[in-house]
Amino acid sequence: MSFIKNFNFGKLKEGLSKTRDKIFNKIAETVTGKAVIDELTLEEMEELLISSDIGYDLAMKIVEEVRKQLKGEKDRSGENVLEVVKKVLEDELSHSLSSVEYIPDVEKYNPFVILIVGVNGAGKTTTIGKLAHNFKMSGWKVVVGAADTFRAAANEQLEIWAQRAGVPIISREMGADPSSVAYETIEEAIRVKADVVMIDTAGRLHTKVNLMEELRKIKNVIAKKLPDSPNEIFLVVDGTTGQNAVQQGKEFSKVTELTGLIVTKLDGTAKGGVIFQICRELKVPVRYIGVGEGIEDLQNFDPAMYVEAIFTK
Repeated sequence: MSFIKNFNFGKLKEGLSKTRDKIFNKIAETVTGKAVIDELTLEEMEELLISSDIGYDLAMKIVEEVRKQLKGEKDRSGENVLEVVKKVLEDELSHSLSSVEYIPDVEKYNPFVILIVGVNGAGKTTTIGKLAHNFKMSGWKVVVGAADTFRAAANEQLEIWAQRAGVPIISREMGADPSSVAYETIEEAIRVKADVVMIDTAGRLHTKVNLMEELRKIKNVIAKKLPDSPNEIFLVVDGTTGQNAVQQGKEFSKVTELTGLIVTKLDGTAKGGVIFQICRELKVPVRYIGVGEGIEDLQNFDPAMYVEAIFTK
């Protein structure tokens, strides 16, 4: 059984339509048809870039690169300016940790264990259901553990998504010990010879000490059964929150070691530029992005295609 990458350029382009309007279309409107790209135009472009959540530093870098190109180029057209912007964004992602193609090393571990962390409302529950669907497409047997026993209705929501994905779920009543749920999930996964285990966790970042202790206990009980686990700790962030997603990444990095990011709800926002800020400021690779509400709409993150989708009319 081999890993099947879930990627659909048409769906990605459709999902990023609001971000494309904010970055590509608005910049194109600003620079197209102008005989000379002057400082006022560059300032307008700078404001557009900052408002698209790509971050102040990267916006400055792009404008400076455009300014440099305009001095040395005979072609000072709007189209050339757009090409410069696109090239800087491509280079930015190509030098990030996200540029390395992600293939989970499921064959090496038995089973491959993923902890899912993130604040409530970021889309953890739906992400787990969609990831389970993705892994099943690769022919892998998946087991899900509902260790977010703190939030009311968390189990019920996860059960619905597990059912949609067609995978078993281990859950207990609200208030149960999360580490015991994690332990039972691992035991069940070993019993049924599962390939992948995903364990949901509570999103109480405001009680950082409690969360840190809870995650430590969960990791310890997993390691008792599987010494090399967990194999991944994925943070789920809501793309519609823009720069707050970056801040959440920084805060969770203080609580636990993160191995990957999943950015959800990019289809509902013009703030898809935050991906560039995430890749620039967080030393954690983006693994998946959510570009729709369907179970198949959690895609493997492809940096080059992400930029292409923003700049394709």
